[in-house]
Amino acid sequence: MGSDHPPALPAAAGDGTTVCRRARRYARTRRGVTALSTHRDELLLAIASAALDVLAYVTAEEFDPDPASLGPGIALAVLGSAFLPFRRRHPPAVLAAVMVVQLLFTLFTDASAHSYGCALMIAVYTVARYRRPLDIGLAAAAAMTVQVVRAARGTEAFAATVGGTLGATCLVIAVGVGTAAWQQQLAINRKLLADRAVTEERRRIARELHDIVAHHITTMYLMSGGARATLDRDPETAKGALFTLEQSGRTALGEMRQLLGVLRSTDAPEEAPSEPQPGMREIDRLIVESRAAGLPIDYEEIGERRPLSPATGLTLYRVVQEALTNTRKHSGDARACVRVRHLPDRVVVEVVDDGAGGPSSSTGITGGGYGLMGMRERVTLHGGTLEAGRRPEGGFRVVADVPVPTNERDWVG
Repeated sequence: MGSDHPPALPAAAGDGTTVCRRARRYARTRRGVTALSTHRDELLLAIASAALDVLAYVTAEEFDPDPASLGPGIALAVLGSAFLPFRRRHPPAVLAAVMVVQLLFTLFTDASAHSYGCALMIAVYTVARYRRPLDIGLAAAAAMTVQVVRAARGTEAFAATVGGTLGATCLVIAVGVGTAAWQQQLAINRKLLADRAVTEERRRIARELHDIVAHHITTMYLMSGGARATLDRDPETAKGALFTLEQSGRTALGEMRQLLGVLRSTDAPEEAPSEPQPGMREIDRLIVESRAAGLPIDYEEIGERRPLSPATGLTLYRVVQEALTNTRKHSGDARACVRVRHLPDRVVVEVVDDGAGGPSSSTGITGGGYGLMGMRERVTLHGGTLEAGRRPEGGFRVVADVPVPTNERDWVG
């Protein structure tokens, strides 16, 4: 009974072995195709070099070879280019192999029919491109050795042939050395550009941190002082101030978390999506928050508000934020006015305070002068201008004029 139905396990094992064998063959084929694609340029160069050498051999005016040497001559012309795919990894070894083949070619064919082999020229160029001066000198000597042997066996004037060969060799070496210097300069320029990009990113992060910390910490400082002063006689006002204080702290933490996310060293996704950067829409919230911190503000918006790019909106928001922060820090019980004008091709933001509290800060908070610098850098980055300074009648005035390119007017936000 058992012999009528063979067990299934051996068949399954056989099928599994066949599948594994096919998978290994497929993997080897894929590796071969990948390697062929990787070295495609080198293979094309070798084929082109072999074709040019054979063409130069069979189309020379003095070409009248012995039929017995025609086949070996063509084979040697092709063989000289067969080593070129390995030229980048082993430049001196490839040059030596090509030189030997070229010498054999010279001995077995008419020397005057093939003045300078294309394969030899590429091998010399490669040594000049990738190796040290000593190797370059040896490569020049090797090339000249082959050419001197050809000149000695040729029918043309020896001095003229050697002189032309020397000029051609120097030209090939000059091209290789020049290419190496050019590539090195490109690498230096790329590094400088990368360093500059890192520096610009650091400055951008520094500006963002300054704006976030200066604004929110100042608000929290003022609100905590107000809550402490009114805690006994007006608990409800103190409670409102503490609530604003809590909201300002939460907003500051959220913005700092979003900003510092760019400094992460991994690409791990965030547990929660980041909120968008503040823009023109958040200026209203900024005004309300500053009023709650004790700064009377008159707000006026002229013209129709239109969508702006995130970068432009963030710049305008930071200008207003920094200007109001400076007013609270340095102008005491001043009154501020914020005016936003939407023009056809630009947005102008003006923040003015009357300086009623005097030039010094009544809060005891001092700054390092980085706020105005950061505002100017932001506005200049977008092609705008920033004016900031004291008013003759007292107080301080900040005006940011930011152009809005045509392509930014199509933003939906």
